[in-house]
Amino acid sequence: MSTLNHRSRARFAFVLIAAATFLIPAVTKAQLKQPLLVDENLKRVSDHVYVLEGFPNVVFVIGSRATLVVDTGLGQRNGETVMRAEQKLAKGPILYLTTTHYHSEHTTGEQAFPPNTILIRNTVQQEEMVKGVGAHMDAFRKMSAQNMDLLQNIKFRQPDVLFDREAKIDLGGVTARLFYIGPAHTKGDELIFVEEDSVLIPGDIVQKDIFPIMPNADASMKGWLSILDNIEALHPKFIVPDHGVSVVDASQIGTERAYLLALQARALELKKQGISVDDAGKTITAELKAKNPDWPNPNNIAGEVTRVYEQSQ
Repeated sequence: MSTLNHRSRARFAFVLIAAATFLIPAVTKAQLKQPLLVDENLKRVSDHVYVLEGFPNVVFVIGSRATLVVDTGLGQRNGETVMRAEQKLAKGPILYLTTTHYHSEHTTGEQAFPPNTILIRNTVQQEEMVKGVGAHMDAFRKMSAQNMDLLQNIKFRQPDVLFDREAKIDLGGVTARLFYIGPAHTKGDELIFVEEDSVLIPGDIVQKDIFPIMPNADASMKGWLSILDNIEALHPKFIVPDHGVSVVDASQIGTERAYLLALQARALELKKQGISVDDAGKTITAELKAKNPDWPNPNNIAGEVTRVYEQSQ
């Protein structure tokens, strides 16, 4: 475990990993709407936590000495909107930035942050960044002219701090606990718990009325369920998902688990019957779209089914 405060900027050496062949996540136009972040969508969650609602929901944890921003928005223009909100809210001079996972809308606004920002993330996520963010940006650029414009000339920096399992940041009167349990949506999913306010920032792991995305073999149904068990034990008062509804309560953890367990059971039933993974994906997609017609990301249900087939004994 690492403990950080405004006087400590422990820097961990990190060797860049050469780009390698990497499965591009399933990113389609059927996914969530991707409007620009706007200043007016800033909302208070608790005494120390605020959220800028949009794509994605960007979170600010405000202490007397430092601020932690969670995620950046898509590209520099959205990152600049995030920085305007941070400057409006900040009480202290120190700025930390972390990201819930490596996907483009969570990381590519980084260059809008000032040079003295302390960038911190878990080691597994950073490895994914090096391997996969380029392909992910390419997929996003193909979605729209707006995305193409937003993702021009993107530059990244090395983190100032890397941690393996957990890091605590003393922001002054409030503590943010950053932690990594294992793969779920991505290999390097990071979660943040604001202890004094009992606010959980779970990335894509807990969301309301959105089909979960398990885009490639790095995603894990078993890991997702394990994370849900771990975070349920925190008994958070508020949960701030990355996408969709920006604030939910702890009951959403159980709702997410029930969905995943039901999908897993149905997929295993079809596998036992000898149904191919492709046909099972089509069958379960049709069933879940009929049950939840307004949920985004239905094209990703097949990926969830594939993970169950791959990872079942």
